Amino acid sequence: MLLINTPNNISFSLVFSKHKFPVSTNQTPPQLSQPSASSTKKKLALISFSKYLRNTQLQFISTNEKMVNFMMDKYIVPTFFVSLLGFLLLYILRPRFRTPYYKKKDPKSIQKCETHNVISSNLINGECKLEKGSDADIIIVGAGVAGAALAHTLAKEGRKVLVLERDLTEPDRIVGELLQPGGYLKLIELGLEDCVEDIDAQRVVGYALFKDGKSTNVSYPLENFHSDVAGRSFHNGRFIQKMREKAATLPNVRLEQGTVTSLIEENGSVKGVQYKTKAGQELKAHAPLTVVCDGCFSNLRRSLCNPKVDIPSCFVGLVLELENDQLPYPNHGHVILADPSPILFYPISSTEIRCLVDVPGQKLPSLANGDMANYLKTMVAPQVPPELHDAFITAIDKGHIRTMPNRSMPAAPYPTPGALLLGDSFNMRHPLTGGGMTVALSDIAVLRNLLKPLDNLNDADELCKYLESFYTLRKPVASTINTLAGALYKVFCASPDQARKEMREACFDYLSLGGTCSTGPVALLSGLNPSPLSLVLHFFAVAIYGVGRLLVPFPSPKRLWIGARLISAASGIIFPIIKAEGVRQMFFPTTIPAYHRAPPVNKGSD
Repeated sequence: MLLINTPNNISFSLVFSKHKFPVSTNQTPPQLSQPSASSTKKKLALISFSKYLRNTQLQFISTNEKMVNFMMDKYIVPTFFVSLLGFLLLYILRPRFRTPYYKKKDPKSIQKCETHNVISSNLINGECKLEKGSDADIIIVGAGVAGAALAHTLAKEGRKVLVLERDLTEPDRIVGELLQPGGYLKLIELGLEDCVEDIDAQRVVGYALFKDGKSTNVSYPLENFHSDVAGRSFHNGRFIQKMREKAATLPNVRLEQGTVTSLIEENGSVKGVQYKTKAGQELKAHAPLTVVCDGCFSNLRRSLCNPKVDIPSCFVGLVLELENDQLPYPNHGHVILADPSPILFYPISSTEIRCLVDVPGQKLPSLANGDMANYLKTMVAPQVPPELHDAFITAIDKGHIRTMPNRSMPAAPYPTPGALLLGDSFNMRHPLTGGGMTVALSDIAVLRNLLKPLDNLNDADELCKYLESFYTLRKPVASTINTLAGALYKVFCASPDQARKEMREACFDYLSLGGTCSTGPVALLSGLNPSPLSLVLHFFAVAIYGVGRLLVPFPSPKRLWIGARLISAASGIIFPIIKAEGVRQMFFPTTIPAYHRAPPVNKGSD
């Protein structure tokens, strides 16, 4: 601050800011003289100082203008582009903020799961109204084991169900004839246990294994269950007809014969089906939910999942006439570890035994020219247990030989509003372990519990969330049974590789040990303990047991090498199957966001 006295002895102050004088200026601040008696000198000093201040202010303003212009030139263009990109990014991401979580690996899945714009043209006050003329809540395509059981289960919950089946006559199949105890427990849970009555179904309490003249039997761990709980074997067609009849007794089930030709889709949502009646008439049916369970030959699955069907082998089926408890182990399924692949025997009635001969690959000997009969007599018959040999030859001579490809297909759905896949149209595994019906019935129980809190299925948003939860909640049970079926088939098949031979031998001996070594794997196979972790532990326990057998009494370098290859072979069998099933969904389902969308189940209402 500089104090200046005017000629009239009036003082005033000049306050300078902290701004330093520009370095570039050539002017220097004049030295103000101290007040003196000469007024002329004072005036000159004041005028000189005023000129200096004015020049300095002008230079300061000019400098600031240059700095502002420089800053604008430097940042205005980048700022403009950054702002533009920011708004563009917000616009692109905007729909995702209000779209529920869905799998987005497939473009079709993305399109079908953006439920914020699904069937928007039909939404009224948040609800999607049924099409005029429709009175169904749910359309079920297919009335096999899965379709008939689902129709009865959902109808009991008060849903109006339309079931469309291409052929309502009794099916005649060579698979789907053995229901594991875990599946029977699901029948009880769904109120369908009486469907195995009056069809001459046979109790199955375990398995018998045969290899190179040796045999052993392993029983289901049923000690903690009601005495009625066991496996059941029967004619597949009789079982299906019983379930169809039971479903048809409910007033809110309409069972109709017709072939579904396509799904009706609008804006990525399935609204119903188009089908052809038995008389050839083309009709449409609409409902908020369509469940596709039209079997392994499904012609609708491609629009709802990514089907990767593998056919590792085929079954050749025969029916043996049973006389005087001819089975070596009554009430047991029989597995012969034959060359090149397993042979199965199990009762399907009080007088009949089903025989299934597994033939690797897709090419079978000809039935027409007798090559198949010759193959069965020369290659298979010598490996059949003596108690069944004559009946086996007799069945071949009768000529009633049936064949069927064995399919496996991991579940890879596109979560689709208004539609769901179930049964063999959705997920298949090798039928060696007879786990298909157990998986289907377990899936139905999961679906029933999911839909129970939804009074109105027309709410497309909520329904789609719950249906996506279904694909996650089913995984631990389904994946355990699927993985076991695929792994066990590969272990039981003969192989020229020494490590695989040792693995096969170790599996047979491990199951023969009894105790946990037999009850653990059989509990997995039967569906009584579908635990993925237990499956992996027992599988590698078999491999380690096989290595231990090799190292006794003395571990030679050759045996060590075979042991290492055995562990490698075991890993090569099970890990690809687990990967296809989904490691995270199988072992850590609670980490999947959809897992937590499942509604709470009021068990008191059951």
